[in-house]
Amino acid sequence: MKRTEISARTATVVGSHQGRVRVGVIGAGVFGGYHAQKFASSFHSEFVGVFDLNAEAAGKVIAKVGKGRVFASFEAIAAECDALVIATPASSHASLTRRALEVGKHALVEKPLALTGSEARQLAKMALERDLVLSVGHQERLVFEAMGLFATGERPKRVEAVRMGPASPEGRCEDVSVVFDLMIHDLDLAAELFGGDVKGTDAEGHSAHTRLLDHTSAELHFATNGHARLTASRCAEKRERWMRIEYASGTIEIDFVTRKVVNTTNFSIRADVSEILPDPLRAADEAFLAGIQGRAAPVITGGVGARAAAMAEIVESCALAATSVAAA
Repeated sequence: MKRTEISARTATVVGSHQGRVRVGVIGAGVFGGYHAQKFASSFHSEFVGVFDLNAEAAGKVIAKVGKGRVFASFEAIAAECDALVIATPASSHASLTRRALEVGKHALVEKPLALTGSEARQLAKMALERDLVLSVGHQERLVFEAMGLFATGERPKRVEAVRMGPASPEGRCEDVSVVFDLMIHDLDLAAELFGGDVKGTDAEGHSAHTRLLDHTSAELHFATNGHARLTASRCAEKRERWMRIEYASGTIEIDFVTRKVVNTTNFSIRADVSEILPDPLRAADEAFLAGIQGRAAPVITGGVGARAAAMAEIVESCALAATSVAAA
C-alpha cells in the first residue's frame, strides 16, 4: 500500500491489489441495484452478490444483473469480498462503513458518509490507518471536473444553487433531513469551488411531510472570502436544479434540468460532457477499483465525504435552531 497526502481532505490510500477486485453490495435499493450493474459489468471487478435485510429485494437485483448471489448476513458477504459498497439508508452508512473497515474491506459508501463531522472524520482516519481505500458517492464532482469548473484558475466570489423537487412517492431518503439528502451535493461542490473551509453559516428550514427538515436554505461564508446561498427542498411543486457561479471576470449559469449553460467568462466550460463522461456513477465506481488496484489515486476520498458531512451537520443545526426560535 502507498499513501498520498496533500491535506486531511485528500489523504488517501493507493492499493496494490492484484487481479480483479471481489465486490459485494450492501443494500438492494435503487442505488444498490445501479452499483451491482456497474461492478458486474466491469473488467476490473468480480461481482460477488448482494446482502439486504429484505432477501426478496436482494434476489430481484441478482436476477436483473444475472450474476452473483444473495447473502444471508453482512458477515457472510464480507468474508467473500475484497471491497464492499454501502448503499443502504443514509442513517446506517456510518455503522456499516465502520463494520466494513473493521474486517479489512475497502469501502465505497453512498453519501453521506456519516451524519456528524466527527464520525465521518473518524471513518476517514480509520481507513488510512488500516491502509484501506474509502470512497464516498459524491460523483457529481466528476461532472464539474469534466465541465472544467474546477480548472478555471480563479476562485468565485459567490455561488447560488437550488436543488428542489416533489416528495418521493416511495419515501426514499426520508430517514435523514433534506440537508443530508440533497443539499450535501451542493455543499461539497461549493466547498471545492471556493477551496476553503466554512467560517460562518446562517440557515433556516421547515418540515413538510416528514418529522425532519424537508426544505432548507443556507448562507455560507468561506475562509477564502466567498459566499454561497444554497436551497434544497423535497416538498416543491416542480423539479429545479441550477447553479450560478459569480467570478470577478463574469458569471456561469447552469440549468441541470435543461442542460443549458450561459457563460460570460473567458473560461472554457463544456456544457455537454456526455462524450467524455457518459456515466458518472460508473466512472466513480471504476475510480474506486483503480484506487484499490493501484492504477490511480482515489479521487472521491473519505476526507471529501467527511468535509461534506461536517458542513451538512452545521447547516442542519443552524436551521433547526432557527426553526426552534421561530416556533417559540
